[in-house]
Amino acid sequence: MDEQTAREHVVAAADRLFYTRGIQAVGMDAVRSAAGVSLKRMYALFPSKDDLVIAVLHRRTAQWNAGIAATAAGASTPREKLLAIFDFLSDWFREDDFRGCAFINSYGELGATSTAVAETARAQKAAFQRYVAELVRDAGAPEHLAPQLALLAEGAQTTAAISGDAAAAGHARAAAETLITVALGRETVGV
Repeated sequence: MDEQTAREHVVAAADRLFYTRGIQAVGMDAVRSAAGVSLKRMYALFPSKDDLVIAVLHRRTAQWNAGIAATAAGASTPREKLLAIFDFLSDWFREDDFRGCAFINSYGELGATSTAVAETARAQKAAFQRYVAELVRDAGAPEHLAPQLALLAEGAQTTAAISGDAAAAGHARAAAETLITVALGRETVGV
């Protein structure tokens, strides 16, 4: 197996294990076994567990961005693209292995002890907020709407993970529709 393939196997295995069991509960030997690579090779690819966690979070960022983009692709207006965020969340919350946001989970486990993990989680959240802010600008809504919608999305993720209720996405979407309508100061059909 070449280096890139080995790297992908290790990151995918770590992602599955960290997401289902927690980062601190999973040792590097368990990742090695699940990935099917030697411990020596794994440490050559990822000198520390933090390096591996960061790689997993980068993978999750790519998945998040692709999922949001795919869901928004069918939307024709900025308003519909904003609401597509909550449609993406609804689909994700219904997946059998949904255990909440990997960034929130990672930050909760390691944010106080790993600056790199904390910074990676913050960077993903900031990028999402910029995405929402761009859509809000495109919709012609006031900029204060962006953090409100981002908070709804973040809160829905946490609520769905803890309660096990995927309906959190629908509730957040309904609140988002109200906020968007009020922020625009008019009915927004076709906006």
